Amino acid sequence: MVGGSGYTGAELLRLLSGHPEIEVVHVTADTNAGARIADLFPSLAPVVGEERFAPFAVADLTGLDLVFTALPHGASQLLIPEMLERVAHVVDLGADFRLPADVYERWYGERHAAPELVDRFAYGMVELYRDEIGGREHIAVPGCYPTAVSIALAPLVADRSVELRGLVANAMSGVSGAGRTLKTTSLFSEANENVSAYGLLTHRHTAEMEQALSKVARRDVEVLFTPHLVPTTRGILATCYARPATPGLSTARLLEHYREFYANDPCVVVVDEPSGTKATYGANVVHVTVRFDARTDTVLAIAAEDNLTKGASGQAIQAANLVLGLPETTGLPLVGVAP
Repeated sequence: MVGGSGYTGAELLRLLSGHPEIEVVHVTADTNAGARIADLFPSLAPVVGEERFAPFAVADLTGLDLVFTALPHGASQLLIPEMLERVAHVVDLGADFRLPADVYERWYGERHAAPELVDRFAYGMVELYRDEIGGREHIAVPGCYPTAVSIALAPLVADRSVELRGLVANAMSGVSGAGRTLKTTSLFSEANENVSAYGLLTHRHTAEMEQALSKVARRDVEVLFTPHLVPTTRGILATCYARPATPGLSTARLLEHYREFYANDPCVVVVDEPSGTKATYGANVVHVTVRFDARTDTVLAIAAEDNLTKGASGQAIQAANLVLGLPETTGLPLVGVAP
């Protein structure tokens, strides 16, 4: 694991501690090199013992079956070119290989350092890209917001029962989505008792939503996305709106369609009544529901997930399982922590 001292790194270590087929043998964290893992994350003490974070050295990865990289965007593309000839599989949790290089440059405002490698990575949203994941060696794990929004809207755009332009997605995320780096907006005094919108019109995850939904729809899809920060630690709740493109829609028919669409996806739960984020806490699942409002002629789709599990580290393991030829839920919890 490269970059193990952030929240997604800690979540990976928690989940992998119960994985029957993956053994963690090396964990790096340059800024915390030499520190005991249990000192940074006491919750991991029973499984990491006296293990310490190592400094990054690409030679130390030689011969490994699988490397997870959990680094800030922009960092993976500088390190991964050295890794690909040394390890069998790379699963990158950053944004560097999720999008074509030109799209990445447009949304991230910087040139891609390794554009020739992007095609070697499958987009790791298992529910919508399963066939592609099995045929690639490396995985680019989707962002947390695109996972919730894309899974909420995919059944609607797949049969084009809604207009493909003018889709609206409003989503709320807990503070852990900003990572472990010190930021003013993540300070307790700033985040507590406060709800704020950010990234208006230009949030980078919009490109992933449009990419995934356009694949499902087989034509271009347009999404207006607005994220909100809420004073919780974990969880994403996405509320999405669309205009019907076909007559005869009803809530009952839409719920039936969603259940058929996700019938073979163990990590998606279609619920009659909307779940809160607590229902997915610590679980590698998305809970979705859908409604048709005849009064306003609007389709409403709602998704809840844990941003660190299904939105990041759990989804990384789910995709890695497929690459390794394992059942996709191997080692992954599907039941949230309650109350």
